[in-house]
Amino acid sequence: MTVVYGLVFLCFLVFFHETGHFLLAKFFKVKVESFSIGIGPVLLHRNIKGTDYRLSLFPLGGYCGMKGEKDFSAALESGSSRIIADKDSLYGIAPLKRVLIIFAGPLFNFIFAVIAMTVVGMLGSEYYAPSAKIILADEIYPEVHSAARDAGMLTGDIIKTINGNRVNDFSDIFSYVSVCPDEDIVVTVERNEELLDFKVHTDFDKDQGIGKIGVSSSLDSVDKRIVEPLKFFPAFFYGIRETCRLVFISFKTMKIIFMGTNLTKTVSGPARITTMLGNTVQTGFSEGAKTGFCYTLNFMALISISLFIINILPVPILDGGLILFSLIEFFAKKQISPKIQYYVQFIGLAFIGFLIVIGLFGDIQYFISLAGSK
Repeated sequence: MTVVYGLVFLCFLVFFHETGHFLLAKFFKVKVESFSIGIGPVLLHRNIKGTDYRLSLFPLGGYCGMKGEKDFSAALESGSSRIIADKDSLYGIAPLKRVLIIFAGPLFNFIFAVIAMTVVGMLGSEYYAPSAKIILADEIYPEVHSAARDAGMLTGDIIKTINGNRVNDFSDIFSYVSVCPDEDIVVTVERNEELLDFKVHTDFDKDQGIGKIGVSSSLDSVDKRIVEPLKFFPAFFYGIRETCRLVFISFKTMKIIFMGTNLTKTVSGPARITTMLGNTVQTGFSEGAKTGFCYTLNFMALISISLFIINILPVPILDGGLILFSLIEFFAKKQISPKIQYYVQFIGLAFIGFLIVIGLFGDIQYFISLAGSK
C-alpha cells in the first residue's frame, strides 16, 4: 500500500501542475486538444468542446496537450527558419501570453504548497519531539567529529537560536544546520540560566548532502509540543511564510548538490520519492487522522515546491526553457531559429537524462540497502 499511496499523491501533484497550464491556455484562447489524468494507454475518454478528456493507465501524473506543440518539430523537419502557427496554437500567440501559460504550471505547484501549509496551520498539531538539549555526538560515537565541541559547546547546553532563528526542539536544530554545510553559524545556548553565543563552523556530510555540528538529542528530555490552530487569515499568512521558507531551503539544497555531494545518495528518483511519500502517509495516519493529514500535507508541499523550482529553471525541454525562449523572442522581437532551439534542447535533454540515470541508480542502491538491513 505504501507505493499505492505514494503514486496517488504524486499523481495529484503533477495533475495540479498540468491544471495550471490548462486553465491559462483556455483563458488565452489556445486550443487544448487533450487533457489526461495519468499517462500511457487511454482507458476512458470523452470529447467536450474540442478537448479530449482522458483517464490513462499509469497514475504518474498527467498532461495537457495544446494545439501547436508539434509546430516546432514540423518547422525543424521542413528546414524553415521560423515556426508557422495558427492563432489558436501555442506558438501562434504573443510570447508573453505563452510565458504565462507555461509559468502557470509551476505557479500552481507554489499555490498548492500555500494551500497545504494554510490547512496545516488551521488544523494545529500535537507531537512529541526531543528537546533542544544536546549531547555532544563524540561522547556517544567517538569516531564522529563534533564541531560544537571545537567551538566550546558542552553536553547539557540547550540551543535557543541558530543564526537568530528560534529553536523549539531538536528537529529545528537539524533543519537550520543541515542547509548550512561548511559555513560559520552563530549558535546561542542556555547554560546555567545564562545565554552564551558560539561561532560554529559546520561539517559537510557529502553522503547525505547536509551540514552537521556533531550534536545528538538528549533522549531523557522528550517534550510534548502543542501547536494551536490558527484562524483563516493568520493561517494563510503562515502558509505563505512557510512556503517561501521551503523555496529558500530548496534553493540552498540545490547549491549544496554542486558542492561535491555523493549524487547517487542525495538525488532521489521517482521510485524513492514515491516510497518516501507513501511511508509518510502510513506513518502519519498511524498516529491519528489529524497528525497523518498534517504529515502528508507537509511532505506534499515540499515535493510541490521541488516541482515548482525544477520547472522554472532555464533548462531546455522543461517549462523554464520554453519560458526563456519566449522571453528572448519578446525582447528580440523575432523568433529564435528552430535549429538553434533544437541544439539547445538537445543539451537540456542530455542534462535531464543524466539526472534521471543518477536518480534511478540512487534508487537501486537505496532499495538494495533496505533489503540488506532486513
